[in-house]
Amino acid sequence: MSTVLSKQPWIHFAPDLDIEWQQEKDEGKQVDDFREICERIKALPQTAENDRLAAEVWERMKLAPMAKDYPYIEPSDLPSIRAQRPVKTRRFSSNPLSEGDLRRKLTGAWLGRISGCLLGKPVEGFHWAALKKLLTGTGNFPMSRYITAGSFTPELMNELKLNPDGFWADNLKGVEPVDDDTNYTVFTLKLLETCGRSFTSDDVLEGWLNWIPMLATCTAERVAYRNACAGLRAPQTASYKNPYREWIGAQIRGDLYGYINPGNPEKAAELAFRDASISHVKNGIYGEMYVAAMLAAAAVCDDLNAVISAGLQEIPAKSRLRRDIDTLLAWYRQGIGYDETISRIHRQYDESKPHGWCHTDPNAMIVTAALLYGEKKFGRTICLAVQAAFDTDCNGATAGSIIGMLLGETGIPAEWTAPYQRRLQTSIIGYNEIDVAELVEKTLRLCQ
Repeated sequence: MSTVLSKQPWIHFAPDLDIEWQQEKDEGKQVDDFREICERIKALPQTAENDRLAAEVWERMKLAPMAKDYPYIEPSDLPSIRAQRPVKTRRFSSNPLSEGDLRRKLTGAWLGRISGCLLGKPVEGFHWAALKKLLTGTGNFPMSRYITAGSFTPELMNELKLNPDGFWADNLKGVEPVDDDTNYTVFTLKLLETCGRSFTSDDVLEGWLNWIPMLATCTAERVAYRNACAGLRAPQTASYKNPYREWIGAQIRGDLYGYINPGNPEKAAELAFRDASISHVKNGIYGEMYVAAMLAAAAVCDDLNAVISAGLQEIPAKSRLRRDIDTLLAWYRQGIGYDETISRIHRQYDESKPHGWCHTDPNAMIVTAALLYGEKKFGRTICLAVQAAFDTDCNGATAGSIIGMLLGETGIPAEWTAPYQRRLQTSIIGYNEIDVAELVEKTLRLCQ
């Protein structure tokens, strides 16, 4: 093992001070005068003195005034979030699903998340142009199947600097490998088995410390972990020196809250809030609530527009996430095609910068676009989520989970589950390897 702990990402604050500056600006702070010093500090060697300078600048930016013309209202506490929701809400039938129907739905959701994650995992971090070159070179553009090591020529593999022994579908040994996009879904299952539905945000933090190795976390989650180890509690763990607080991390954690609340998007979003608020603020929180609510709706409704609407109804009407999803819906209703829609997302958010690539909003837009343009076909939906680039495994997993819930187990063709044979590995203590069938039965018990 050659890991150098002093250089581990997402633990030290100074190296990403420029991202903190952008985040403050996104939140409406008047911080233009701080840009140059943030970039200078970022460029310095990592030392205790540099950490001290970064902390000082962070404190000063926190005191910067809000722009008077800032148009968004974006609270981070649940009562205020609920107060800022749209007035009109959609209620779903209270008629419960039969146990058999719910089992099929849950199986579809679990398989959908795992398959979508596997589809995007080998190309996570690829920018759009490089991803298109890879897919074209392997005869898989537009995307329609898993990327396999056997589909590359040696020349293309070398040109793209790829590992032939990587996480390609034909390299698996009948089990899905560890990934944070599936770790957190299993973690939430263990959390609810241990604490029940009345769990608190501090229960989530304690569960992380007990059941997830720190280096299995990323970005905002690793910062929250670090902050918890230093004695902070939620919601301070989300905001203290955390430049990634509106990134995608929470959005990938909300699935199980939707799974166990079929037909009740509001309750799903409430549980998702308790989870998200330990590591995220504002749109970072809303992303998890949006996904959890859509999944709760998809369990009882096969109208994708209604499912998306159910998600939107749980987040503030004047948030940036609501703005972006409304913009996407307008494009779709105007007849704008998928390719142009993705081009517009790329023009709005810069994938070459980590803050654009990993932010909640563009990735939520891509998931929503995949659902809309996927024509209620499982393979098409997850492929559209992945070939758009940005955070490919996150988006493939989330889109796969939602369409998998909507279609149920029978809507997922066998070729999508064959490489991992419905088995999953995780970093969660006590769940190193588990069958999907067992995950489904455990989830079913939590629905009661």
